[in-house]
Amino acid sequence: MNQKFLAGGSALLLAAALAQPARAELVVIVSSKASVPAAELICQSYLGKTKLPAPVNLPEKNAARDQFYAKACHKDPAQVRSIWSKLIFTGGGTPPQEVESEQDMKKTVAADPTRIGYIDKKDVDASVKIVATLN
Repeated sequence: MNQKFLAGGSALLLAAALAQPARAELVVIVSSKASVPAAELICQSYLGKTKLPAPVNLPEKNAARDQFYAKACHKDPAQVRSIWSKLIFTGGGTPPQEVESEQDMKKTVAADPTRIGYIDKKDVDASVKIVATLN
């Protein structure tokens, strides 16, 4: 009986591991027509410290958004919300434009050379160029 339980438990663990979504290899993108911003401007634009490049964001509770802030800015979702709450309350900034999906982000960034965004590396095409890889 213990062997059946152990085998069943192992199968459940394996199934749970396989069911976890694979982490995307996120890259920071700009329009193919844009100049490459300095690396320090990436995080600064997403945290309201500079207006250009103009950031585009995915909705809250999106795994790619959380991964982006963790890798690019070393911030968790609560820290990001706190920063933006203070900026909005004091009139010190406007949060990044939000789009529904990475596909919408790519379209928005590709259409405007002043925009910056992040998507899975596998979704990059000629309309955008990579300015940073977030490992």
